[in-house]
Amino acid sequence: MIISRTPFRLSLVGGGSDYPVWFKEHGGAVLGGSIDKYCYLSVRYLPPYFPHKSRIVYSIEEWVHYHSEIKHPSVRECLKHCNVRQGVEISHQSDLLARKGIGASSTFTVGLLNALSTLTYQGWTKKEIAQNAIFVEQERIKENVGNQDQYLSALGGFNHLTFNPDGTVEVEEINGYKLAPYLMLFDTGTSRTASEIAVEQIKETPNKTRELSEMQSFVDVAIDLLRDNKLEDIGRLLHESWKLKRSLTNKISTPSLDEIYEVALDAGALGGKILGAGGGGYMLIFADPDKHNAIKNALYRLRLIPFSFEYSGTQIILDDKTF
Repeated sequence: MIISRTPFRLSLVGGGSDYPVWFKEHGGAVLGGSIDKYCYLSVRYLPPYFPHKSRIVYSIEEWVHYHSEIKHPSVRECLKHCNVRQGVEISHQSDLLARKGIGASSTFTVGLLNALSTLTYQGWTKKEIAQNAIFVEQERIKENVGNQDQYLSALGGFNHLTFNPDGTVEVEEINGYKLAPYLMLFDTGTSRTASEIAVEQIKETPNKTRELSEMQSFVDVAIDLLRDNKLEDIGRLLHESWKLKRSLTNKISTPSLDEIYEVALDAGALGGKILGAGGGGYMLIFADPDKHNAIKNALYRLRLIPFSFEYSGTQIILDDKTF
C-alpha cells in the first residue's frame, strides 16, 4: 500500500496569469504557498479475490470491472496516464472540503500521481508530478484550470512561480514565515465549481489585458514589500488585487461575499480575497494580528480555519508494497 499526503495551496497574488490563454502570450507570475491542511490518498493493487476489478472510495464508492467505467475523472485518467492495468483500491481522505478555492481537484491529482508513480516504480520528482498533473487535467480531463495549483501543492513552501510563454516554469522559494500571523482563513459557507467560473474568465481574458497585467505586476511588488518587511502594505496590495480580480467577470464575487469582505474591512482588515476562481468558498483576510479578535467577532457566523504554511509538498508517508 502507498499513502500520499499532499497540501492544499493558498494563492496570494497573480492568480489568473497562470492560465495558458494568458501566459502563452504575456507570460505569467503567481506568489503563493502550501498550507498545513492535506489530501490523503491510499493506493494498492487489489487482490483478485473480489467480484470487481477495482474499488474507488471518495465521497461515494465505485466498484468497477474496467477502469474505463470509473466515473471520477481524475482517477480514471491518472490510471490511464500511468498505464495501470491491474485492479486497484484507492481511498481518499481530506482535511478540507472541495470546491472551496484551495485547489482541491489539482491537489487530489497531484497526490494520486505521486502515489501511482511510486506504486509503479516510476518515481517522478515533485516537478515532474506537477507537470504530469497539468497534462492530465488540461489535456485528458479537459478542465479549465491554470498551472499554479499543481506546482504549489507538489513543491510545497512559499513560492514565486514564473510561467514562460514556451510553457516552462521557474520556481523561486520565498521566505513567507512572517506573513502567516497576518492571515485569517474563513469558510464563507458557500461552494462552487471552479471550472464553470474559470471558463468565463478565460473567455473574457482578451478584454482584460490591463487588469491582468496589473494583477501580474503585483507579484514583484509583493515580494519587494515582503523583503522590506512592509507587511501592512502587502495587505493593502491584496485589497487592490481583489478589486481588480472581481472586475474580471460578474461570477467572481456575489453580494453576500462582498458583504463579508466589507464587514472584515470595517473591523480592521487591510485587504483580502476569495481564494481560487471565486464565486464562493474560502475567504482570505489580511490584518494586523492585533485586529484578529475584532474581525473574528465581526464574522462570528463564519468558521475560522487556523493554518500555517508548510514546506514539504506532496509526500509518500507510507510505502509498503507487501500489502
